[in-house]
Amino acid sequence: MIALGEHWEFIAAAYLGSIVVVGGLIGWTAISARAAKARVEALEAARQARRAK
Repeated sequence: MIALGEHWEFIAAAYLGSIVVVGGLIGWTAISARAAKARVEALEAARQARRAK
């Protein structure tokens, strides 16, 4: 097994913090992309409705 040394708690906390931050950014990006896609679909539907008149 790899020797982690006497500061393994801080190393583990840093990795965990990084994972939480990156996971949060990925989640935020996915939610934002979903909202943007819905907005684009709404705008395209409105454009087609205007052209149909």
